[in-house]
Amino acid sequence: MKWTVEPRSAVGAVIRLEGRLDLLSAAAVKTMLSESVTQGRRHLVVDLAEVTSIDSSGLGALIGGLKATRLAGGDLRVARPNQQVQLVFSLTSLDRVLKPYVTLDEAASDFLE
Repeated sequence: MKWTVEPRSAVGAVIRLEGRLDLLSAAAVKTMLSESVTQGRRHLVVDLAEVTSIDSSGLGALIGGLKATRLAGGDLRVARPNQQVQLVFSLTSLDRVLKPYVTLDEAASDFLE
């Protein structure tokens, strides 16, 4: 799993993930999300366009990031999930908690300013 953090404002960033978000990468992703919040970025958009697959550990990492942002008074949004990722979100009803946005602009609108 690779990632890049693209700051968009003093309190916001787009995080681009690439690869499999699974048991092997979930702990590192969760830590990275928490560290981003600790650094003051409480509004995060996670770009899932290059995530090839996700499992329950990956979902847990995203939920951990969501919890960290909300405790800091912010939020976490997900954007551009592929069909497999969207299916997992739907099957687990996580799409009710983390509504997937079709585009980055839609996810970042009125959020990362």
